[in-house]
This record gives sequence, structure tokens and C-alpha cells, in this order.
Amino acid sequence: MRRSQSLEAKSLPNHAILMRVRNLKKSFGKVRAVDGVDIDVKRGRCLGLLGPNGAGKTTTVEMLEGLNRPDAGEILYKGQPLSSTLREEAGIMFQSTALQEHITVFEALRMFQRFYQRSRSLADIIQEFSLEPLLQRDTRKLSGGQRQRLLFAIAMLNDPEILFLDEPSTGLDPQARRNIWERIHVAKAHGKTIVLTTHYMDEAHALCDDLAIMDHGKVIAQGTPNALLSQHFNDVVIELPGKAERDWEKKIQTGTVVQLRDRVEILSEDVNATLHELLQADISFEGIRIRSRNLEDLFLALTGKALRQ
Repeated sequence: MRRSQSLEAKSLPNHAILMRVRNLKKSFGKVRAVDGVDIDVKRGRCLGLLGPNGAGKTTTVEMLEGLNRPDAGEILYKGQPLSSTLREEAGIMFQSTALQEHITVFEALRMFQRFYQRSRSLADIIQEFSLEPLLQRDTRKLSGGQRQRLLFAIAMLNDPEILFLDEPSTGLDPQARRNIWERIHVAKAHGKTIVLTTHYMDEAHALCDDLAIMDHGKVIAQGTPNALLSQHFNDVVIELPGKAERDWEKKIQTGTVVQLRDRVEILSEDVNATLHELLQADISFEGIRIRSRNLEDLFLALTGKALRQ
């Protein structure tokens, strides 16, 4: 299942759109990395930019941040072309940031604070991100979670109106990942507009108000998570552990049986009828699970299951 479709947002007043992107294009040699992207970043909401490796997400975000110049198209921030205003009002947390070596966490915060004409007090940032125990620690000796907390704090130093977060929880343990999520929820509660890239579908569903799914340089689906799921799916998934017996799937007429490595999935639009067929076929219900479609299902349906290089 693959549809090149963009869900048009309902007509919004201009003040509700913080950043408007139209027909954005960028090539590197013969490779078209971004090929006609249209996106509206709505004020006070979190936009999740999803896609497989090589889909054009990072290049798109770099252009929105003003770090990469597009070959064609238009990016408007507060109705105006990108300018020094965005540099002062944006917070950026890169996927990988090289911190100055041989300095402490406090010195790193103070250094980045001086890059801005306007900034929050270091005391507030230190308290918000629980950095007090780390202030005198060398930045080289931070754990992955501590480093991400520091980078998030740096991105918030200028009290940004728009926050760009590029895979902020990649490689973190569950506790550190949840801490990053909480910080994002707090930023949203304070009215920050967020553009988030992530490979974690549960993260996208938990944090994002709007989604734009990219593949091959294009936005192939756009809308709220629930609207996208409703548009693309009208079935549920019945999961059974283990492998199906020989010709087992022929006994099911009301659903599509999919054999995976460690389980069987039955895609059914009539769960009661499918469960009745399973009973009639004397299939054990031990370990059965019935779930709604999720963003991982949507992602794979739109972008395919083949491994991207």
C-alpha cells in the first residue's frame, strides 16, 4: 500500500502558521534530496518529520533552520523570508553536536549563552534540566543521557519561539529517553513550536500534534496521527504467537494472514467474524492480542519494508 497523498490542513488564519514551506527543492549533484516539499509548521504545535534513511528529512530541516540554502522554493518565517530573526528565535538540537573539550558543563552553558542577544538566566536553565550535579563535570565525561540533557538545555538558552530537535532520544536508555520526552512536553506547555525528526514511531505518536512523512525527497502523507491512521486503515490486527501450521491461513476467510518471524498477524475488518473462524478452526487463543493500527504500520505501508542503505 503506497499513496502519494498530502492531507490538506483546514484553512488556518495566517497567524497560526509560524513557518510556511512551499515547493522546496535541493539537489546534491545528480541526487534530488528534496523534491517539492510543502509543509506548514503551526504555532505552538509539534510537527514530526518522519521517513526512512535517505528520505530527505535532515536536508529539509537544515533548510528550515537556515543552515542550508535551497535550490528552489520558499520558506517564510512569520510571513517573511528567513533572516537573522530566525537565528535569534530558534533553538536547535542537532543529532550530533561536538562540544568544546576540556571545559565544564557550566562553562559550556555560559559560552553558548553569550551567542545570543537575549537569553534566559543560567540558574533557570540549570534547575529546569536538573544540571546542578553536573556543572563542574568535564563535558567529555557525560553519559549519553546527561549529554542530551545538556544539549537540550543549550537549545533552550535563548528562550526560542521555534525548536528544532533532530532525533533527540536516539541511543538513550528508557529512563533518559522518557526524560527527554518530558522536557519536550514542558516546552510545548510553554507554547514553543517544535519540529522533531525521529525514527521511533512511539515517540512520534506520544509527542507530535502533526506529522509529515517523507520518502524520496517528497512529503507522501501529512496530517494528525489519528487522521492519518483513519485515512489509511479500517482494520485491526489480531496477533498470535508462534508460526501457523501448514495451510492454517486457508481456514481464515475474513482476514489476511501474515506470517512473521515470531508471530502470526491477521488483518481483519470484522474482528468478531475472524475470532469465530479461529474458534471453528480450533486455534488456541493463548497469548492472543488485538490491537489497533499504529504509526509503525502506517510508516511501513507508505515507505515499504525494504532495508534502506
